[in-house]
Amino acid sequence: QVQLVESGGGLVQAGGSLRLSCAASGRTFSSYSMGWFRQAPGKEREFVAAISWRGGNTYYADSVKGRFTISRDSAKNTAYLQMNNLKPEDTAVYYCAAAQSRWATLTTSVDYWGQGTQVTVSS
Repeated sequence: QVQLVESGGGLVQAGGSLRLSCAASGRTFSSYSMGWFRQAPGKEREFVAAISWRGGNTYYADSVKGRFTISRDSAKNTAYLQMNNLKPEDTAVYYCAAAQSRWATLTTSVDYWGQGTQVTVSS
């Protein structure tokens, strides 16, 4: 069982930055590919970014490529999402995800979800 707790969301103006954190419980953090997804009101949950089990590879949605950076710190059992040059269309609830057998790039691959953190970008 893995528990994921996100933090770092908030309100920011367009062009600003936020860093989301995802703290994972347990001692098997490196057994999971980590990912971030987001869900805007009235829309389906969509993939944002993922990082491989030991952090050597990353993958991004085209909409955030070049602006967002995913990372992980195994010593702290924590994954991060650095978001720069934020746009109003980035407004959503952001969810941390852990997937053991596959990359955390599809909702169907995810084994555990965090509770979500709200990110609001004003124009």
